[in-house]
Amino acid sequence: MAAVNDVLSALSNWLFGTVLVWLLIGAGLLLTIRTGAVQLRHLGAVLRSVVGSRSRAHGGISSFQAFAVGLACRVGTGNIVGVALALVLGGPGAVLWMWVVALVGTATAFTEATLGQLFKVRRGDGSFRGGPAYYIARGLGLPAVGGVFAVLFMVANGLAMPMVQANAMTAAISASVSSGLGSGVSPWVWGALVAVLVAPVLLGGLRSIARVTELMAPLMAGVYLVLVAVIILTHPAQTLTALGQIVSGALGLRPGLAGVAGAVSAAVLNGVRRGLFSNEAGLGGAACAAGSATVAHPVQQGFMQSLGVLVDTVLICTATALAILVAGAGDPAVYQAGVTGADGADVSGTLTQTAIASVLGGWTSWPMTGLILVLAYSTILGAFSYAEVSLDYLTRAPWATTALRLGAVACAFIGGGTALTTVWALADVLLGLGALINLVALALLARWAVGALRDWESQRRALAEGTTTQIRFVATGNPHLPGELPGDVWAEAPERARV
Repeated sequence: MAAVNDVLSALSNWLFGTVLVWLLIGAGLLLTIRTGAVQLRHLGAVLRSVVGSRSRAHGGISSFQAFAVGLACRVGTGNIVGVALALVLGGPGAVLWMWVVALVGTATAFTEATLGQLFKVRRGDGSFRGGPAYYIARGLGLPAVGGVFAVLFMVANGLAMPMVQANAMTAAISASVSSGLGSGVSPWVWGALVAVLVAPVLLGGLRSIARVTELMAPLMAGVYLVLVAVIILTHPAQTLTALGQIVSGALGLRPGLAGVAGAVSAAVLNGVRRGLFSNEAGLGGAACAAGSATVAHPVQQGFMQSLGVLVDTVLICTATALAILVAGAGDPAVYQAGVTGADGADVSGTLTQTAIASVLGGWTSWPMTGLILVLAYSTILGAFSYAEVSLDYLTRAPWATTALRLGAVACAFIGGGTALTTVWALADVLLGLGALINLVALALLARWAVGALRDWESQRRALAEGTTTQIRFVATGNPHLPGELPGDVWAEAPERARV
């Protein structure tokens, strides 16, 4: 197993450390150009997309629920540990480069979500399924390649992800009770507790996940932002200093602020990496959630998923960075200790909690532990929804769906009870390979997303001029699309889809 882990780790580092970084940036720039910088031209529409998004599900998944599922997966422990690690290795300047890649990534998120909507399929129960497997099969005419993506994503998100996130949950619990009541409890007990917590939601399927994340994802993000807002409002001078450190560190105006990195390249590299893999734009997961939504126009969900990227990076990741920097953890000596210690990640893993506790007091220890538990829990739910969409592409046999749900609960129990480093590496490799397939598909199918955007813009102008009273998408004979869209989902505009 040690040899297997070494191979998987090396492959994971190659994929996420080099190949995907450049491909994700390249895809983001390409799609920004192809869409005419949709994230800037229609920023207002992106910000307003949440208005009215909770209605009109008609037995399926509402636009807001699909957004919340994607947000539940995006806003995970990486927003706390990952950002801290970026600061440790790249200095405060890494944060600015996270903002830059988020701006580019919104075009990618818009494109994959819009494609997920365009090529989605209708199920008999009134819901929809869409995502990379579907637009690869139906848009490119490559069902076998879509099947490969579906298998990769199903295993990674449905089996491996519950293991690794359950392990993070039990580790957080064990750390909090290590010196108090419950310190002698076996990890398997905590693993069983995690399994009990996730079982009712996972066994309920996509609708159940959507209902839970619709409430939990915005709430957990809001609580965390309020916590950091208290720090910022009570320390305005330190906040301004922290913002100065971010800008100067990114541009090399004061290289010393970058700690051991000491150069702009370190800030760029670590900021770009953490930004790309935090907002998940281009990796394909959020497109699975987007394709399940019931909307009147595909572009509406594209805007919603773009908003998810901004919430994840511009709000949550920035809040983490400011909490650390305001607390004084921006001192280069902190980064030096983090990198020269046994493991930089070990230091970064507690850096955020330590920073918040140093400002607001030790009472925040348990609330932060609770937040980490909720983040990991929500990631299990969001990731499993991607797996179920992928399985639905492969087969709709009830026994297969039941087996996947039971397998996910079992994996949560196993992952919670024991450390599985090989599973972490395997999940990364599977997700990385799936992302490679997805990025190629996005480049080849971008013209469809651009056509849908032009249709929306045309209808938006007509709405402003008063020549129409609603925006709704009809694919049949649509002059803005590069061809006839397969299937009957968008062949006509039923009354229930009107806005």
